Amino acid sequence: MKLVLFGATGMVGSRIATEASARGHQVLAVSRSGQSPVPGVTATAADASDPEKVVEVARGADAVASACVPPRWGSPRSSEAETGGGSDPSGPFLALNEALVAGVRAAGVGRLLVVGGAGGLEVAPGQALSDQPGFPEAYLPEAHAHRAVLAYYRGLDDLDWTYVSPAAEIAPGTRTGRFRVGGDQLMTDDQGRSLISAEDYAVAFVDELERHAHPRGRMSAAY
Repeated sequence: MKLVLFGATGMVGSRIATEASARGHQVLAVSRSGQSPVPGVTATAADASDPEKVVEVARGADAVASACVPPRWGSPRSSEAETGGGSDPSGPFLALNEALVAGVRAAGVGRLLVVGGAGGLEVAPGQALSDQPGFPEAYLPEAHAHRAVLAYYRGLDDLDWTYVSPAAEIAPGTRTGRFRVGGDQLMTDDQGRSLISAEDYAVAFVDELERHAHPRGRMSAAY
């Protein structure tokens, strides 16, 4: 399968590139830098917010994947110079996804898989994780941006998309291949924690690429 992967040099994107390549898929790793995240994986420079560039790199692919993340404005992971002084990332991130969809449509690619967020997962019917007391305030803008993007995808009826939410905590770790797959509900372990390694998240993501089990919907993965 030919996969065009935007955001391929990030923590999650690089692991998706590694997993997909290891399974024998033809991966084109796309990022603004144009660097390859995995030895032997072809890379190119392009911006997912430019529909014409999306068409250029995506044409002929079996699927497009986006591991792009919201601008982390106001997050402790970014300096003020990098973040634009604390502006809401929802608008720019939604615009990026709209441009990506426009490019995917114009390229004639039928499938789009999206790395999502965990903040919109439900802890109870109609109650999202990011709305709960104690949710870290620093990560609320990013969570709201992801939720806005999911709402946008749910309004599409002419594209086969899948939105893949991780557990509440995702970080570099070990590839075990053992995890649970769910839907809109937050999954926790017997200690009440919601965890997955970036490596196992990538396994779940590429499994979905191959199995096509959640068309036009959200799936989630956690231990």
